[in-house]
Amino acid sequence: MRLDEGQIEVVDNAMAEILRRKQPWERIAIGFDLWTGAWKMLTSYLASAHPDWTEEQIRQEVARRMSHGTA
Repeated sequence: MRLDEGQIEVVDNAMAEILRRKQPWERIAIGFDLWTGAWKMLTSYLASAHPDWTEEQIRQEVARRMSHGTA
């Protein structure tokens, strides 16, 4: 297992095997749930960090960050 700037994440071999056994729709559902959770956590964080922002400002910032600036 290498951990350096060129590698974003490392998947444990046991976890990789579990994911290989999942049906494609199950893997998509897991990814969607992770994305949704990140969206909710970021929304909560930004609302807490910027109480003066409107819901629209928070939504736009979440979209910008989640899309890596392409939104």
